[in-house]
Amino acid sequence: MTPSILVFLGSERVSGAPLPTRLGARVSAACLRRLADKDVAATLIDPVEVDAPHPFKPLFAYAAGKAPAALDRLADQIRHADGYVMISPEYNHLMSPALSDLLNHFGSSLFSFKPSAIVTYSAGQWGGTRAAVSMRTFLSELGCLPVSAMIHVPHAQDVFDEEGGYPAGVDGDRWAGYFDRTLDQLCWWATAAARQRAGGSDRPDAFVTSPTERNAP
Repeated sequence: MTPSILVFLGSERVSGAPLPTRLGARVSAACLRRLADKDVAATLIDPVEVDAPHPFKPLFAYAAGKAPAALDRLADQIRHADGYVMISPEYNHLMSPALSDLLNHFGSSLFSFKPSAIVTYSAGQWGGTRAAVSMRTFLSELGCLPVSAMIHVPHAQDVFDEEGGYPAGVDGDRWAGYFDRTLDQLCWWATAAARQRAGGSDRPDAFVTSPTERNAP
């Protein structure tokens, strides 16, 4: 069973310093290339290309059949995916607001019982590691629990070219092995969870009608 993975690019920045502007696009391209090398079907979700409603209104706040077409399309992609790669820069020690805003349009039922992988990057030396800490909590609450291994890419503009390849002087084999540590975990859990869902196993719900059902007796 080959898993189907959505790769979320957590950046909407298309202009201004620091340069290069769409640094996250290089990281997402590298993830897509690495997954393709594993014969894993992966699709990029770029918030710049998703016409999400503003002011903010999540999918589940619309009456049946009244949601914007862009949200319905993305909801269908999320529903049918087996796992997710979440790519984010760091903003004030937190994940990208572009990524959290996009994901918050959808309820956890679309993501639940599937794994995710955290990938962070920066133009500087830290690689977005502090953003990754908050992403663990966020993604766990969303239902797509992150695998234990993470990917952090400092000085990403020097590691990847615009197509996600390696410029001269970069040890591509070492970077590929580093990515594999996380992506192989993601694919293993995605395949296992897909088999469990395909087997008709009942899925336990956190609550049915009210969040108060989470409360202790």
